[in-house]
This record gives sequence, C-alpha cells and structure tokens, in this order.
Amino acid sequence: MTEDTSPLAAEGAVAAVVPVAAAAVAVAPAGAHDADIDRLFASTGPLGQAVGGFRPRQAQTEMAKAIADAIAQQRTLIAEAGTGTGKTFAYLVPALLWGGKVIVSTGTKNLQDQLFLRDIPTVRKALSAPVSVALLKGRANYVCHFHLERTLQNGRMTSREDVGYLREISRFMKTTSSGDKAELSKVPETAPIWNLVTSTRDTCMGAECQYYQDCFVMKARKEAQQADVVVVNHHLFFADVALKDTGVAELLPSANTIIFDEAHQLPEVATLFFGNTVSTSQILELCRDVLAEGLSHARDGADWGQVVLPVEKAARDLRLAFPQDVVRLAVNQIAASSIFFPALETMRAQLHGMIAVLEKQAERAETIEQCRTRAVELGYKLDGWNSAPGAAGKAPKKAKAAAVADAEDDEGSVLWVEAFSSSLQLHQTPLSIAPIFNKQREGVARSWIFTSATLAVKNDFQHYASQMGLWDEPAQSWPSPFDYGEQGLLYVPQNLPQPNSPDYTDAVIDAALPVIEASGGRAFLLCTTIRAVNRAAERLRAEFEARHLDFPLMVQGEAGRTELLDRFRAAGNAVLVGSQSFWEGVDVRGEALSLVIIDKLPFSPPDDPVLAARIEALESKGMNGFMHHQLPAAIINLKQGAGRLIRDETDRGVLMICDPRLISKGYGRRIWQSLPPFKRTRELSAVQAFWSGATVDS
Repeated sequence: MTEDTSPLAAEGAVAAVVPVAAAAVAVAPAGAHDADIDRLFASTGPLGQAVGGFRPRQAQTEMAKAIADAIAQQRTLIAEAGTGTGKTFAYLVPALLWGGKVIVSTGTKNLQDQLFLRDIPTVRKALSAPVSVALLKGRANYVCHFHLERTLQNGRMTSREDVGYLREISRFMKTTSSGDKAELSKVPETAPIWNLVTSTRDTCMGAECQYYQDCFVMKARKEAQQADVVVVNHHLFFADVALKDTGVAELLPSANTIIFDEAHQLPEVATLFFGNTVSTSQILELCRDVLAEGLSHARDGADWGQVVLPVEKAARDLRLAFPQDVVRLAVNQIAASSIFFPALETMRAQLHGMIAVLEKQAERAETIEQCRTRAVELGYKLDGWNSAPGAAGKAPKKAKAAAVADAEDDEGSVLWVEAFSSSLQLHQTPLSIAPIFNKQREGVARSWIFTSATLAVKNDFQHYASQMGLWDEPAQSWPSPFDYGEQGLLYVPQNLPQPNSPDYTDAVIDAALPVIEASGGRAFLLCTTIRAVNRAAERLRAEFEARHLDFPLMVQGEAGRTELLDRFRAAGNAVLVGSQSFWEGVDVRGEALSLVIIDKLPFSPPDDPVLAARIEALESKGMNGFMHHQLPAAIINLKQGAGRLIRDETDRGVLMICDPRLISKGYGRRIWQSLPPFKRTRELSAVQAFWSGATVDS
C-alpha cells in the first residue's frame, strides 16, 4: 500500500519548475539527477509544499535517486523498501519527470485504481509535470455493447437480482465514458451478470463488431497508446506477454520505463500465464456455444446435437476418472492403469471430430468461426499432454503454447491435474519462468524497476533474482523508518505442539485467547489454510460467548475482503480470521489493529506437484530444495504477513508467531532475522505488560 496518503494542500501551492517527461530517455551520467531529487524531496520542495503531512525521509530520497539513475542509464534495479519508506512517491517522482513513456504495473486492481485516481494526480500536480496518464484493465472489466444488447434481447437471467443488476448496467451505459465496471458500485464485482455483458478473448468480435468504434476496450487501449504513463496490473501485463490480448503488447515497443510495484507477486503471476490450463468446464461451455451458434446460423449444416453430445460425454468421463472431490496429482503420480489416460485420448479424438465439422461450417457465421478457433486452441492444449506418465511429470517441449515455445528452457514444465467437484483442470506449468521472462526483456534498451517491501531474505536477493532471471542485476534495500524496537514486540509462545499435530489449531487458539483479551480484540489471526480458518473461527466464536468477550468476529468468506476490512476498522475492537488474501495488500492503521497472530510458518504444501518438481530439478543440480526454494519463499511470505502490524510512526502492536519451529529448528534464526527488528519474548506476562505500558525486556 502507498504510504503517502495525505490530500493536496491548497490549490495555490507553488511547485518548483522541473524537467518534464520526454518522448525518449537520453542516457545521462549516474547521479545526474541527485540534486534535483534532493530539492524535490526537501521539506521546502514542491512535495513538502503541496502534500499535507509530507516529511522528508532519507530512505525515500535515496531510493528515488537510485531509481532516477536506473532510468537515466536504462538499467534494471531491484529495490526493496521497508514499510513506511514511501516507495510510491520514490518511484513516481523520477518516473514522471525523466521516465519517458512509463508503464506502472501493480499487484491488484484496487492498487491500480489508487495509483490512477490518487497517487499519480497528487505527484503530477505537486511537480507541475504535464504528463498524460491512462488506466488499462483486462477486457472483463469493461461492459461490452454487443454482449449487453444480446443479453437484453435474449437474457439468460437465473434470478430476479440479475434482472435488477442488468437494468442498472443498462442505465450505466448511457452515462459512462469508460465502461469500467468499477464505477458502478450498485452491482457487486462478483455478480454473475457481468459474465453476460462483458467479452472474453474468445467471444470478442473484434473489428467485425458493429460497435467496434464505440468499444470501451479499444478506447482504453487507444488512450493507453497515447499516454505518457499507463497504469496496468500484473495479471494484465503477463496475460498480454503470453496471449497478446490485453493491449500491453502495443505499449511495450515504445515504453522507456517499466515499474513493477508489489513485485514480490511476479513469480506466481508469471507462472500462471506462462503455463497452459485446459478444463472440462471450458470444453462443456464450448459445446453449449457450438450448439447455440450452429442452430442459429447453420441449422441445415449438421445435426448439431449429435456433434456436441460425444464431446460433452468425453469431458464428463474425463472428470469421472478421479472419484475424489478434490485431488492434485503430477502426471507421473497417476497410475498407468488409470482410466484417465484412455479418457484423455477419447476426449482428444472427440474434440477433433467436432473441429472437423466446425471447419466446414465456419464461413456461415463469424460466431461459428470463433467456436472453431476456441476448439482448435483447446485441442492444441490437450495435445500438449503425454498419453502416459512421464519422467518427473515433465511436458514434451513441442507441447508448449506458441508464446512460450520460443523461450523454452532445458527444465521444461510439469504436467499435473486438479480435480474439483464438477470439473477437472489439466495444467502445464513451467518449472522456471526465468528464461521466458528474460526473453521478454531482450531487445530495446529500457529501464526495469522491481520494487516491494519483501524481496530479500536477510538482505539477500538471490532467491527473487533467480526466480525472475535477474541474476546479475543491481539490488538495493532501504530500511523502514519505523522504530520497531519501541513500537512492536515479537512473541513466540511456549509449549505448543508440532504444526502437523491434529489438535494444533486448538492449541493456537488456547495460546492466543489471553493475548486477544490483553489487546482488547483489535487482532488479525492469519492462517495458512482455509481449514484452520474455519476451525479457529468456530473456537473463537464459542470462547467469546463463554467468556462474555464483546469482540466482533469477522471471518474470511462471510463477506468480501473490502467489506470485512471496512467493518473491522469501524468496530475498533474486532478480531478478523483470514487466510492468504489477508496476508498482503491490507492497510489498517492506528489502534484498530494492534495484534497480528500467525498460526504457522507459511511453507507451501509439500504435496504440491509444481513445488515437488521444482525441488527435484534443484536437487538434480546438487542444490538443497528446502534451503534454496521453500525456506526463502516462506520467509518472503511471512514478511508480508508481519508487515500488516506496524503501518505508520504511531502504530504499536504485538506480532505473535505460534509455530515452535521458529525456535526449535536451525533455520528459525534465519527467519526471525529477516523480520523487522522487534523486541522478542516468549513470556505472556511481557506481552500483557507491553499494552499496560510497563517496560518490556527483549
């Protein structure tokens, strides 16, 4: 989250005259902008005059200088900045003044909106920097004229609520200039109706559409091409690199500077998009569309019911190859005698049969041609699967999607299946995104900035750099300005069982209850699994009632994240129980959050097929999979969770990590040395004294 949140002061605030962004960046000597940066971030500079509550921070100024140098030299920089450094202003000031054409990519759409609506306008106005700014989101965020009209005409609404939402969207279309669904607060972002009034890459008519000139997606892309600064999110950026479908590909050739905020998320996001996934749900959805479009435009061309029926049956049979509701298996863990492999061959053959029919009828209608294109793509992904278990579950190189195949590396990818109650997903995930991402960074010289509060393990960037292929790139870290020794306390309770004990969550609650009482609620309980969330919530609800504790209890899943956080802040003494989505990107300042409890060290599940394959690949090179991959990944994740506690100079609080491995294992020292420098204790009395104002010995 952004640390500089104060609104602008009076309209008449005077800003210093500074250079403006140019169309191209000339390479300048290192340190060329240092004096400018000092002036801009001084208390008497334009930021100090225009931004209420602005205070010079040495770390922020030094970080801005490093980024200005990287921009001037068209270099890459990995920049870790502790909470409270003000990293958003530290990269925006040099980017707006000397960055040329800038792409800023952030972790979520909420942060994207915050940058576009608040942070960039604040800095731009303070610096009098005449740069144009555009916001670009994925196509699912923009209402589609064609699909809205089709839904209004033959809507497949399943509820009265959807009918009301459709009416609101129809009204919205008459007044909006952007078509961005974020502007329509009356319709929840998760409402199913959005799927019927937005396009996908598969269902977009492109230039053939009668509404092409008015298309909000095309309008947003055109504005982005013309703007000096474009704000995107990581999912959009990497979807485009893989699929060339979001408009970012059109921006990249002219971009001088690319900044990734919340850059710790990139390895996971990039892995998602550089792999391939095909699901039985996609195939069944395609069959429904083939039947509808065939009957609408080529009724006499085929017996469409008989065309889709064998494909639908094959998809359902493929799901039934795994009787369990939930399963995650690498391909080499599936028995050779399993019915999965014959079912996969049948699925492939039936799909190719449907493609043959679609090819004969595709010229009858654009929508049938769209169905053919989708079917061919799904068939290509299915063809990427081995028909029998392979060594280490690796995919053959020829199986990679075209966008990834060009950058194939020796490590290949892992094939694995994931079964849900009504669908089966077949995944092909690269073991390393480094060579693929490096391929994207080749060519035009430009600056790449990777910044986050959590990129290093004890000031060592090796884990992150190796994940992203940034091995020889410069990396710097700037500490938080907060006085963690005075503001916070790290508490590791005694006598807890091992985390794999069946009663572990109950033991965590037993240890946490006296701490929650001492803090007066005001707590986050962050769990590593949904099962632990549910058990913890069940226990806390019963204990609060039995002990007559008036702490509002909020549980992930009972409402959306934003609503839960709003209620938490408003209550002032609430306890919120959540899993991964509350470990990062959450900013609760002040006394409302004074205790963060973490149930376990956040190691990835050992049975995860991708993790297992990556560890095997590391160990085949003589490396230690735990020390080189699992441990650093867990530390970076833990730093994110711990970072929820102290959000500004006046915050005080206790970080309670319940996992006994922090003390009992040799690697525990490396973990707590990577956390902020809190005073540390194992005594409950010291925790109680912390809030009573008594002296706490570390």
